[in-house]
Amino acid sequence: MDKLRLGVPKGSLEKATIELFRRSGWNIKPNGRSYFPDIDDPEISCSMCRAQEMSRYVADGTLDCGLTGRDWIMENDSQVEVVADLMYSKASQNPVRWVVAVPADSEIRVLRDLAGKKIATELVNYTRRFFSQRQIPVKVEFSWGATEAKVAAGLVDAVVEVTETGSTIKAHGLKIIYELFQSNTQFIANPEVWQNDPAKREKMENLAVLLLGALRAEKMVGLKMNIPEKQLKDIVDLLPSLLAPTIASLYETEWFSVEVVVNQSEVRQLIPRLIRAGAQGIVEYPLHKVI
Repeated sequence: MDKLRLGVPKGSLEKATIELFRRSGWNIKPNGRSYFPDIDDPEISCSMCRAQEMSRYVADGTLDCGLTGRDWIMENDSQVEVVADLMYSKASQNPVRWVVAVPADSEIRVLRDLAGKKIATELVNYTRRFFSQRQIPVKVEFSWGATEAKVAAGLVDAVVEVTETGSTIKAHGLKIIYELFQSNTQFIANPEVWQNDPAKREKMENLAVLLLGALRAEKMVGLKMNIPEKQLKDIVDLLPSLLAPTIASLYETEWFSVEVVVNQSEVRQLIPRLIRAGAQGIVEYPLHKVI
C-alpha cells in the first residue's frame, strides 16, 4: 500500500488533533516550521494545512484524508466522504453553531429584514448561497477577524459568526436572530480513494474506530468495587453500564468483585450511593478507549 496521506489541521484544532491521535495510539510530532510532521506509523505520511482549506485538498486528491470542520466542508462545497463525526473542538466536545447576529437594539428581527444590508463573515461562500437561495439580496464581505466588533463600530449591519454558548456574541452587544447550522470536526476522505483503494480504506476505517474510541473514553471512567453477596443485586441495580457489569466471585469468600464503565459526570453521585448500599474497596480509573 502507498502511504496514506493524512491532513492534520493547523491552527486552533492542531493541539486537540495531535492529542486525540496520541490517545488513539499514534504520536504526531511537528517538525518546527515544517508542514510535514513525523508520525510513528510507516503506513502514514502527514501534511499540515489550515482547517479552512483541508476539504479542498482532500476533494482534489492532494490528500487521501484529513480532519476539518463540517462548516469548512460546506463553505468550500467540497465533495468528500465523511468517514466519522469527531465531536471535539479546542475547548470541548460540543458542536459549535454558526448564527446570524445583529445589534441588540436593532430593528432587524428576521432574515427578511436584512434585505439590502451588509454582512461580515469568514463563511462568505456559504452565506452568499444561503441568502441567494432565499432570494434575500445582501452584500457579504469577508472578515479577517474581530467580526462581532464590526457591527458595534457600524461597519456592517450583521455578522455570520461561530459560537458555542452565545456568551461572546451577547458580550459584544449583539443578539442572535437565526441559527444557520451546527458544526463539529469530521474525519473526511477522498471519494475516489475511499471507493477504489481497499487498503487505504481499511486504514482509514481503523483510524476512525480508534479516534472515536478515544473520544468516547474522554467522558467515561471505569469503577471497580467489592460487594457482599447479600447486597449484590441491590448494588448492581444502581450501576449504569454500557453493557452488563463484569462480576467475579472472590476466592473462598461471600464477596464479589464488580467492574463497570460509567459516565464521569455520574461518579460523584454514584460513589456515595454505592458506599451506603454496602460496596467497599471502590477504585476509579481512567480509560484510554471505549469501543
